[in-house]
This record gives sequence, structure tokens and C-alpha cells, in this order.
Amino acid sequence: MTRPAEPGGERGPSLLYLLKRAELVVRARLEELVRPAGITALQYTALTVLERHDGVSAAQLARDSFVTAQTMADMVRALEGRGLIRREPNPRNRREKVILLADAGRRLLAEYAEPVRALEERMVEELRPEEVAGFREALKSAHRSLS
Repeated sequence: MTRPAEPGGERGPSLLYLLKRAELVVRARLEELVRPAGITALQYTALTVLERHDGVSAAQLARDSFVTAQTMADMVRALEGRGLIRREPNPRNRREKVILLADAGRRLLAEYAEPVRALEERMVEELRPEEVAGFREALKSAHRSLS
């Protein structure tokens, strides 16, 4: 795969490599941040998905949280056991259950909202506000292009 030339004509690391490297460091920092709550970064991500889209199936939660169905099944058991989520019958499909954020899950997310926001700000602290907006749009565009 040929990489686009950077300003000055030099070729740097691939964008895929840089994106993966950033993802790994973000995940590691998020793991450190939420460890005192007894949850993982992946569990935190699932809770934030439910905060935005409450009442989804396990399959949809897995897709939106970027994990496999088996990983999500284990995660749902763990989060439900901690009282952070609850499952209820789907009113549109009695054979399926939907997953909802429990009050304890909402409290946990509220407790970590500021530290997570600070982590995100630290990630982009060297960028100007217009660069942050451009970065956000570039990531959305990249996702759309590959979806």
C-alpha cells in the first residue's frame, strides 16, 4: 500500500498504523482510568453506548461496542451481575431481551464523565479548536468510507 506523501515529499508511517497506535494508547489510558470502578475500557464503552441508545439487543450492543457477540455475552453477564445494566423482554419480539442502563450504571458514567473528558482533551491538547473539529470530521469520514 502506497502512502500519500507528507508535506516536503517524505513518506511517514501509514495512517492505519498511526490510527491503531492512537487507539491502543487511548484504550490503555482508559483502562487505567476506569480500573478503580472495577470495569474494563470495553465495559465502559458498552455503558456509554447504552447511555446514548438504551434498550438495544445484545447483538446491536456488540456491534456498537466493537466486540464479538461472545465477548458481549460475557460482558452482559458481568455488567448485569454488578447491577450496572438490566435485561428486559423486548416488547416487539418476545423471544429477545433488550439491554438497558441501570441507575448504578448511570451513576458510574456520571462519576467518570469529567475524567474521561479530561483524557480526551489531553489527547488533542496540541491541536487548535479548528483542528480538533477537522480531526473529528476526518474520523467520521474515514468510518463512512469503510462502512
